[in-house]
Amino acid sequence: MSEVVTLNPLLQEAGDVPPPRPRSRGLVALAVHDALQQTTVRLGLAWLALVIVLAIFAPFLANSSPTLMKADGKWSSPLLQHLQWTDVFLLTASPLTLWLMVGFKKLSGAIRLLIIGVMLLLIGSVSFAALDRRSDQTMVYSQYREMAAAGRVQWVLNTPIPYSPRDYNRDSFDIDNPPPNAPGRQHWMGTEQNGGDIASRMIHACRVALSVGFIAEGVSLVIGVTVGGLMGYFAGIVDLLGMRLIEIFSSIPQLYLLLTFVAFFGRNLYLIMLIIGITSWTGYAAFIRAQFLSLRNQDFVQAARASGLPTWRIVFGHMLPNGVSPVLVSATFGVASAIMSESALSFLGVGLVDDPSWGQMLNQALGEARFYWWLGLFPGMAIFLTVLSYNFIGEALRDALDPRVHGRE
Repeated sequence: MSEVVTLNPLLQEAGDVPPPRPRSRGLVALAVHDALQQTTVRLGLAWLALVIVLAIFAPFLANSSPTLMKADGKWSSPLLQHLQWTDVFLLTASPLTLWLMVGFKKLSGAIRLLIIGVMLLLIGSVSFAALDRRSDQTMVYSQYREMAAAGRVQWVLNTPIPYSPRDYNRDSFDIDNPPPNAPGRQHWMGTEQNGGDIASRMIHACRVALSVGFIAEGVSLVIGVTVGGLMGYFAGIVDLLGMRLIEIFSSIPQLYLLLTFVAFFGRNLYLIMLIIGITSWTGYAAFIRAQFLSLRNQDFVQAARASGLPTWRIVFGHMLPNGVSPVLVSATFGVASAIMSESALSFLGVGLVDDPSWGQMLNQALGEARFYWWLGLFPGMAIFLTVLSYNFIGEALRDALDPRVHGRE
């Protein structure tokens, strides 16, 4: 719970300095430490870590292009040849985010969380951009299987799942047993109605889940913190206008608005994430407003004003780090809500069309004459565990930040 500051033993013996005293942790560090003591939080983090790893390394786990092969006497790596710049970005930016989570000890916990949030927002946006691979739609996924069948391949190393998410196995259709097919030796989790491998689409759908959650909540946090901060700092007419704006956006039904925009503008996931973000910021704005109203008369804010610091530096450099931590906790619930919204749209058939999505696969579980249990079990469990993990983490952090729970009043 505390860190001991060590001093030079020679100075201690000489009596020139007082004995070492414990260095107290910040509020955010203490809350994270307390939350990690709960088993549910550890399980939730383990599942989310698995989802993130699958999203980052998806091309190396499920791909129709071999990792390494020798064909016609020549060595090549088709997987690396077809790798997109977005995949390279994810592979390089993810270690940087991990370093930020354990490094930057000189910065406060709230600032560190903000930096990590920005990095996750970038990774989330690029995760979705990685799905928008129009060049892959014209790719002949069966070319390497045909080369192997023709005897042109002397050696090959495939990915653990040798199917891309858009590889519908047209070359290996069984007329007597058309898709969807139950799990088997060739397809571990079965196939969907179009013949796509469920395991491959489940792995690549992790990118949709991450991008929807991080981008939508990133937009919501930026708008909510900005509007709420201005309302709480300036008060008066700014606060009055801001409250009317919050009331207007709070009255907008999010799901109906999403359905309306999809009907008029098509199934654009960028638009869906933007709508989720601009309709869910009101709670953050109201909370930041309340925090800033209590902080604007504190001594450190008055001292900053008296020293002549500009307004933006007072708001974002002094007041925001002291009031944003509980909002970041609430963002975990928002990420879960955004994932549920996208899954609901895909389940209703108005979400993604060709790109892999858990909700879309769940929609295919209800066939015309029967229920395909593997199309309901695997995507449904992925949605359930992801949303549950975010809720576990959010509840634990909320309790850890509550001074009444641990008697820190």
